[in-house]
Amino acid sequence: MPVYRLHPELELFPHPLLADPSGIVAVMGELSASRLLNAYRHGIFPWFSENEPILWWFPDPRCILLPENLRVSKSMRSVIRNKGFEVTINQEFSQVIEKCKDIPRVGQDGTWLDDDMIRAYTELHKAGYAHSVEVWLDGELVGGLYGIALGKIFFGESMFSHVSNASKVALIHLVEKLRSYDFQMIDCQQDTDHMRSLGATVIPAAEFYDAIRENHVACLVRERLDIP
Repeated sequence: MPVYRLHPELELFPHPLLADPSGIVAVMGELSASRLLNAYRHGIFPWFSENEPILWWFPDPRCILLPENLRVSKSMRSVIRNKGFEVTINQEFSQVIEKCKDIPRVGQDGTWLDDDMIRAYTELHKAGYAHSVEVWLDGELVGGLYGIALGKIFFGESMFSHVSNASKVALIHLVEKLRSYDFQMIDCQQDTDHMRSLGATVIPAAEFYDAIRENHVACLVRERLDIP
């Protein structure tokens, strides 16, 4: 199956289900806030390392978390209750994305968050599409995550943790907030033990694509999410 090369100016993508077996649907193209937004509307996301061309992904299967399936263990509830974490939303987006860029990751030598990517996501944050969750301990930012909210789907992008359980606290807080807004799904992108422990599962790419198509209808009503 071919991998499509994107036009540097036209912000069009091939059909997501045309992705190759590894999940790559397209390469190249300029990074911009508008192209990123168009990608997420189709369930496509960028992920690449330093010195690589831009790679656009639609993996099969897809890791998702349904808000009602969030699993919080007794030990985790105790951490939330007793550890002293404080959680904020959209207070330090720039700090969160920079820390996601710098955090070491197993099996990765570099980061996909270069200056152009950070600039584009920051524009989406200012426009009300990209959101961050910050976890604080004794006044220090120790964990967090960010992602894109479109319609009734939250597309998780990256998270970081400088102390044990901080990123879990961020995700649990986010899911509970999204549940109050009647969100239908959190896109976790990659299948990991971390996400599975919180209730995530995997579904076929075709099923995920159907959910994306339904989400287009929701986007007509509510595309941006203003989280207080």
